[in-house]
Amino acid sequence: MEKRPLLVVLTGAGVSAESGISTFRDSGGLWDKYPVMDVASADGFARNPALVHQFYNIRRHELMSVEPNEAHRLIARLEQFWRVVVITQNVDNLHERGGSSEVLHLHGELMKIRSLTHPERVYTLTPDNLDTTPDTRDQYGDPVRPHIVFFQESVPEYEPAVQIVEQADAIVIIGTSMAVYPAAGLVNYARRGIPVYYIDPRPAPVPSWITVIPATATEGMAQLFPILSSPVTSSHNQ
Repeated sequence: MEKRPLLVVLTGAGVSAESGISTFRDSGGLWDKYPVMDVASADGFARNPALVHQFYNIRRHELMSVEPNEAHRLIARLEQFWRVVVITQNVDNLHERGGSSEVLHLHGELMKIRSLTHPERVYTLTPDNLDTTPDTRDQYGDPVRPHIVFFQESVPEYEPAVQIVEQADAIVIIGTSMAVYPAAGLVNYARRGIPVYYIDPRPAPVPSWITVIPATATEGMAQLFPILSSPVTSSHNQ
């Protein structure tokens, strides 16, 4: 069986923004209504777990009201030509709903909760059961929390992400600033000489070996898709 080359796609909030998901920087969006350290930090959860549960309930309902966009779908379609691993800072499930089969979530997953006392017990919520409170219990009677990496917590999936990036044959960075970690740090683990593409409507300065595509996620993926499908297809057909 032929081994397909590995394409790693690093994504951030910009890839979901065109679907209507609020980002940190959206003026008038969800994040403007809640101080970030109150709803997305370990201290905030310890102080007021009810507020944190409420915030993530709202975010889940927002997620259910939107659909994957063309960037999500094009990333998934590249699986025809590559083994594609998406490493995302996003907690939404739009990559999965768009068709991607391998997604590593650096910052946790909005549609999941986990036991406070046994963090290895992780549960997936269903669209008809999105809301949790400090009184919510799992099947063992333990309280639960959002399966989210809060500020002030370590990122357990970072090392697995490094190992994947080290094996990449090509990398696409989309919807996350190259000035913001972890994407900026992860790309440094790539093997020298592999193609790296960076899609951003307002790109940060990057080293010359990175190909910059100054466009939105959907526009940039539309430009990049023929480039990433043609060479791989032709080499497979030789």
